[in-house]
Amino acid sequence: MFPKPVQQAGPAASATYQTLLPVALVLWLIPLIAVALFSVKPGADFAVGNYWGLPSYFAGWENYRAVFFESNMPRYLLNSVLITVPTVVGAVALSTMTGFALGTYRFRGNLWIFFMFVAGNFVPFQILMVPVRELTADMGLYNTFLGLILFHVAFQTGFCTLFMRNFIRALPYELIEAARVEGVAEWRIFWFVVLPLMKPAIAALSVLVFTFIWNDYFWAIVLTQGEATQPVTAGITSFNAQYRASYHLMSAGSIVAALPPVVMFFAMQRHFIAGLTLGAVK
Repeated sequence: MFPKPVQQAGPAASATYQTLLPVALVLWLIPLIAVALFSVKPGADFAVGNYWGLPSYFAGWENYRAVFFESNMPRYLLNSVLITVPTVVGAVALSTMTGFALGTYRFRGNLWIFFMFVAGNFVPFQILMVPVRELTADMGLYNTFLGLILFHVAFQTGFCTLFMRNFIRALPYELIEAARVEGVAEWRIFWFVVLPLMKPAIAALSVLVFTFIWNDYFWAIVLTQGEATQPVTAGITSFNAQYRASYHLMSAGSIVAALPPVVMFFAMQRHFIAGLTLGAVK
C-alpha cells in the first residue's frame, strides 16, 4: 500500500533516486540562485543584456550598501517588524484560548463554531479585496499599521484555531480532569496545566504565522501605501523607476527581506519540528 523506503529498493531505484534528487534540488533553487546572482551584479550588466552570465565585476558591497544606506529599506524592514510581531502575538494568543475552549469543553454548537473558524480558510482572500479596503477606509484604518494588523489577526486566527484545537485534543484529558477534581479554576487550568504543554505547538505556529505575514505582498499593497506604513515586501518595488527597473537593487533587497524568516526558522527549528511531530508516534 505504501511505497518502500529507498533503502529497501533495488540498486536501480536507489541509483535513480540519488541521481534525480540533486537535479530536483537545483531546479528548485534556480530562482533563489538567480536572485542571489543578480544581487552582486552592477546595474550596467542589465543595460547590456547580461542577465544570466557572470558579473562583469563583483558589485555586491555596492548594491547592499545602496539598499541599506541610500534607500528606505531600513524603514520598510522596521514596518514589517511592527506589523508582523503584533500579528503573531495576537493570532497565537487568541487561538490558544479558542483552541482550549473548543478542545476541552463539551457544549451544543461546539462543532459548528469550529467549522466557522475552519470555513474562513476556504474563502479566496482575493475576493475580499474590495470590501476589506472599503471597510478599513470607512473605519479610518486605511494605510495604518493597526488596520493591517487587525486584518491579519482576523484572517490567521481560523487556521491557528484549527492547529491549536487539534493539538489540545491530543493532550491527556486526564490532566484537566484531575485539576478540576482538585478545585482548580478554569483559567488556572489553562495557564498552569495546558499552556506549558502547548509550548511546542506555540513555537511551531509562531514560525508559520511569522513567515505568512512577513512574506505577504497582496494585502501590503491593498491596505497600505508609502514608506510610512508599507512592509518590506511592498517596499522592494520602490527600486522601480518610471523608465528603468533597478534589478540589481531589487534582488539585493529581496535577499535582505528573505533573511528574517530564515533566521527565525533556524533559531526555532528544534521547537518547530517538535511541535509538528508531537503525537505522530507513541
